[in-house]
Amino acid sequence: MQATWLDTGDTIGSDTLATHGVLHKEMATDEASYQPSLDELKAERGYIVQDVIALTPDTPNLEAICQKFDGEHAHSEDEVRFVLGGEGIFDIRSNDDRWMRVTVQQGDLIVVPKDRHHRFELTAERSIRCVRLFKDPAGWVPNYR
Repeated sequence: MQATWLDTGDTIGSDTLATHGVLHKEMATDEASYQPSLDELKAERGYIVQDVIALTPDTPNLEAICQKFDGEHAHSEDEVRFVLGGEGIFDIRSNDDRWMRVTVQQGDLIVVPKDRHHRFELTAERSIRCVRLFKDPAGWVPNYR
């Protein structure tokens, strides 16, 4: 993970993200290693649905899919992503409404808390593969600011 304040470029660590409600941790990407940690997170936070999503340059309608999430929005439940491959960029509003830019890559788990405004985009690689966790997939509908 690489994280910075967009307004100053100063580096942000996982501890600072946590003070703003954002969970980040690094985990191994083989299923035998990561699944017990995800199961623990599911039990702690009430997530009941797990799936895997992959976006690549060959994904049909990739640009239209990406445009759904590049505008500032929030969800009525946490956005949980564990990156199995590729990379992406989350811009997340801090408690005082500043932008934090978090680039996630293979091995990064990020939890953007419900009702926290953010936006997402792919990097120049245009590829990401993630495990997603939900309490209810309908809760993941973006509500634009």
